[in-house]
Amino acid sequence: MLFWRVSALLAVVVLAGCGYHLAAGDLRAVGTIAIVSPRNEAGEPGLDRIVADALRRELLRRSGARIAENPEKADVVVRGKIIGVQTVARGLSSVVLVLEYETHVTLELEAKRGDQVVVAPTRFEDSERHLASGDVEAQRKNRVEALRRIASLIAARFLDRLGDQEAAR
Repeated sequence: MLFWRVSALLAVVVLAGCGYHLAAGDLRAVGTIAIVSPRNEAGEPGLDRIVADALRRELLRRSGARIAENPEKADVVVRGKIIGVQTVARGLSSVVLVLEYETHVTLELEAKRGDQVVVAPTRFEDSERHLASGDVEAQRKNRVEALRRIASLIAARFLDRLGDQEAAR
């Protein structure tokens, strides 16, 4: 009896998987993608490298995506700029003063296939809260981790949009 139940369940799972496909952000049809480090118009040191690294990591994480080191040899080139970064105190205490900060990042990203625009310049914004610390180095690390998390979220949203635009072509 148990054998037949397990067999039936296995058959359902196998048959249900036959129509499997990647949903949003499927980059198999895009070809090779080059990530150009964004212009840092916000003046935040190192944020251009954090954003480019997040885009590359997200691209490598996705099935079917291929990265090109040279923009001239890539099918699609991703460029952008960092428009703004703002950090403000959010959690306050009468004893400790600041308990947590919120960092907000605004980016503009675009993708082109030669001269053809695949994803028009689009603004992406996100924010992340991070703990305050009396230790300056710990405070800096908390903020950098918040910036990495924001860049990762924006990279995923941008590459979803790129995959959706390519699928609609």
